[in-house]
Amino acid sequence: MKTIECEMLEENPFRLIGRDWMLVTAEKEGRVNMLTASWGGMGVLWGKNVATVYIRLSRYTKEFLDSAGEFSLCILPENMRKVMDYCGTKSGRDTDKVKDCALTVLHDGTVPYFAESRLVFECRKLYAQELSGDSFTDPEIYKACYSSGDMHVMYVAEIKRILTEE
Repeated sequence: MKTIECEMLEENPFRLIGRDWMLVTAEKEGRVNMLTASWGGMGVLWGKNVATVYIRLSRYTKEFLDSAGEFSLCILPENMRKVMDYCGTKSGRDTDKVKDCALTVLHDGTVPYFAESRLVFECRKLYAQELSGDSFTDPEIYKACYSSGDMHVMYVAEIKRILTEE
């Protein structure tokens, strides 16, 4: 894989996140865990290139994100859609998803990512906050997405490096 600057990214972030999906990947106490996410964003905030991801309070991967200062967003090739489906429906509390999916963990310093990725965003956490029902200006979204009370935590992270296939 080769490193590119954020400004050189030719991929559409709406397609990457909303259609291709991403594996939010972090490490805690030597164990790597990930979940499939299709909600998020990319842009500029506080003078930094950032990614925003949303993780429900109930998700096991949230524990990993909370304990790590850095994490990765891994975009897998389309022929690995079954892996993305699996990681979105199984919990790392119950199984080792990395092993189950036969993924190869690589590290850049402390940031884990998967060798099978076609695109990797290495991220450093800057901000985390739980969404609040009181803050919704459209009550229909709150009813549709949070009737169970399982809110998301919003993480804003600086994109430190992007890796792409050569």
